[in-house]
Amino acid sequence: MTIAVTGATGQLGRRVVAALLAQGVPADGIVAAVRDPARAAEFAEHGVQVRQADYDRPETLATAFADVRRLLLISANDPSRRMTQHLHVVSAAVDHAVELFAYTSALHAQRNPMLIAADHRATELLIAESGLRHVVLRNGWYTENYTQNLAEVTSSGVLPGCARDGEIAAAPRADYAAAAAAVLTDPPADDTIYELGGDEPFTMAQLADEIGRQAGSQVVYQDLPVREYVATLAGQGMPEPQAMLIADSDLNVARGYLTTDSGDLRRLLGRPTTPLAEVLAAAQMVQGQGE
Repeated sequence: MTIAVTGATGQLGRRVVAALLAQGVPADGIVAAVRDPARAAEFAEHGVQVRQADYDRPETLATAFADVRRLLLISANDPSRRMTQHLHVVSAAVDHAVELFAYTSALHAQRNPMLIAADHRATELLIAESGLRHVVLRNGWYTENYTQNLAEVTSSGVLPGCARDGEIAAAPRADYAAAAAAVLTDPPADDTIYELGGDEPFTMAQLADEIGRQAGSQVVYQDLPVREYVATLAGQGMPEPQAMLIADSDLNVARGYLTTDSGDLRRLLGRPTTPLAEVLAAAQMVQGQGE
């Protein structure tokens, strides 16, 4: 049986391949489907099959998915081309009679008003209408979304946002990757949608408190009006469209769309999800070593 992971050189995809290997899948039974095979040399060194799979070039998908029985589509990054790219992947999976199609979607995608959720809803519908046996992994937020600017936050003592007191059921990429690997190696009998998130949701104020506790300094959460938060991010050099997406996400945290008590992630992992404090500590250690 051959399992393919698209976007395998990305931050989530790399971890899915690693999780499959850790779960005992033979390296030659894994296909790292990537846009640029040169970036996947480390996989080839470990015996993983590396195949070119360019979402924009359907002919590469036809080759990449040959003999693949189970396939994970990690959602594409470019919103201007995402749906066309996803259509190409689903069509190729149908053509190759893939036995299981898994997709990384967004938490509560069916009713989530976040701007980024629209393409996920459309892709879920596309997959359902394809007739493929499928599993939808509705991933919550990555805890790493909040570790990228730790030095700046601890230095300023301020964590800005517009999420009010909304809760975020985040988990690290490694947890979501391990869950994806679990589904690919031991899929459910029926088409299934999983709502995935961390066991211990936190608010932005609680996040600020934990950052400050670990840094040994005071960090406070500053809740801003949406427009002011967008301006703050843009003032830090972030392109305005990206700033608007982040502010929109925060706004929908406040509305309750980025939390879940389903327990699905914990059950797929067979253990509790990795807590916020542990992820922050690891990130601070890595960033400290880089100084």
